[in-house]
Amino acid sequence: MSEYNPILSAPQGANKKPKRVGRGSSSGLGTTAGKGNKGQQSRSGGKVYVGFEGGQMPLYRRIAHKGFSNYPFKKEFVCLNVDVLEAKFADGETVDNETLAAKGLISKKSETLVKILGNGNLTKKLTVDVEKVSASAKEKIEKAGGSVTTAETAEEKK
Repeated sequence: MSEYNPILSAPQGANKKPKRVGRGSSSGLGTTAGKGNKGQQSRSGGKVYVGFEGGQMPLYRRIAHKGFSNYPFKKEFVCLNVDVLEAKFADGETVDNETLAAKGLISKKSETLVKILGNGNLTKKLTVDVEKVSASAKEKIEKAGGSVTTAETAEEKK
């Protein structure tokens, strides 16, 4: 049996002693303690911030920043086609975030925004209650005898 016991000790070379700098010239890290000669990096407290370019105007300040970005506020929708609803749902079922999550079509039922698109055919009567539905998908769902409720129509009824 080998000497290595995973329960009692770390593997060979996993634990190293720290470098002891500034402990005499014979140590190899004496005098300047591995910091070289002169300059900002050799001084105590001699640090530079991220993006510092030696006094040159940094890139993030040279580039013009103008206008507004909607990126932090954007909404990402999970798009599902009508043919997916045809394959996964039975006649008369309700299509909402809970049932979509239960069938594995979306990951989280509470946070996910869903949009139904009109690719494919639908023959089953479904009650669709999601955030958005395209015009062609709404037409196909209602043609099959189903009903559509979106977040916009729910707000209009209030």
